[in-house]
Amino acid sequence: MREYPLVGGPVEVRGALDLERTPTGVLPRRLPAWTKEQYQDPSVYGGTVMPSGVRLVFRTDARVLEFELLTSTGQLDGDPGPRPTGMLELTVDGVLAGRQRAPLGHVVRMAGPGAAQRLIPGKPGTARFAGLPAGMKRVELWLPQQTPTELLALRADGEVLAPLPDGRPRWVHHGSSISHCLEADGPTGTWPVVAAALGGAEVTNLSQPGNEMLDPYVARTIRDLPVDLISLKTGVNIVARTAFRLRTFGPAVHGFLDTIRDGHPDTPLLVVSPVSCPALEARPGPTGAGRDGRITALGDPADVARGALSLQVVRDELARIVAARRAHDPNLHHLDGRDLLGPDDVDDLPDGLHPSAAAYRRMGERFAARAFTPGGPFAPRPPARPGGSSGGEHG
Repeated sequence: MREYPLVGGPVEVRGALDLERTPTGVLPRRLPAWTKEQYQDPSVYGGTVMPSGVRLVFRTDARVLEFELLTSTGQLDGDPGPRPTGMLELTVDGVLAGRQRAPLGHVVRMAGPGAAQRLIPGKPGTARFAGLPAGMKRVELWLPQQTPTELLALRADGEVLAPLPDGRPRWVHHGSSISHCLEADGPTGTWPVVAAALGGAEVTNLSQPGNEMLDPYVARTIRDLPVDLISLKTGVNIVARTAFRLRTFGPAVHGFLDTIRDGHPDTPLLVVSPVSCPALEARPGPTGAGRDGRITALGDPADVARGALSLQVVRDELARIVAARRAHDPNLHHLDGRDLLGPDDVDDLPDGLHPSAAAYRRMGERFAARAFTPGGPFAPRPPARPGGSSGGEHG
């Protein structure tokens, strides 16, 4: 077995915009390093190091691969054990070739949400994938979407080379936990990855669990990325955490879109409204948990008439904003989130908010059918005519 560098060598770490150096290796982060000083809530950092959509990409003729990793997972005092570390999934030429649970490393103990944390140091572990097909092939190791994972080493019994360009469009998506997909059955089961596979795209998922708040630093990050397709799914965190009123929500959406358009004036940009969530449809936040563990809205429904936001209000406002802007921005599009998961699917929301693993896959299939097929906002556009322009932007 020969060891190959994970940084500065043939391996590409995709889906992460920063590799944070640690005492043992590198930790992928899904937002650039410069954004750290702008986090108002420390949970934002925790979300950026949960590697939803992050994968190692390379070519190899090896039959055996070993990845040395160090995970970090949590455990509440009184729980019988740490939270599951999630799955590592290996694809070969785009087809799932192996999956195994990520090794247990550090454990962060806490008495409850917001309580002081105690680190129980752990040791790195090795994930081994054997019996791979012979010959040169494209390999991707997908990291567990819910577990921060430090990268320490890659060993192979063959040659490892950099991946070749494949011409797939580069898609960046930003949303909430419903786009991060903590509850998916594996990293390739998150709905953006399912949709990207069906649509033939290369996805970067900048979603933030509990923190999709139209933050300007996210808009500037998207503005500066070399991408071909952009989507924004917004609303549920804003309603659940009472982040805006109607008066401030619209300008925040406009500002977010304006910043993206500063860097990508013609790139297809799809605005997706919230999926169904019965508790918040007509009632504003904040939210809490009922005795059955399901989400409940604590706001006063009468406050909607005074400017509080419910999901119904957010959907109407997003549709209005996109319709108004399309008069001068024909590459801006709108998708009602209920087309991805609607009232008929609410039985697939175990806690009343987050979809099940099967529902996430269904959302990815529905997104691909609406966005990537002919006539959809992400469908391939015809090449530019000689002397003319296709209206698109690539990078």
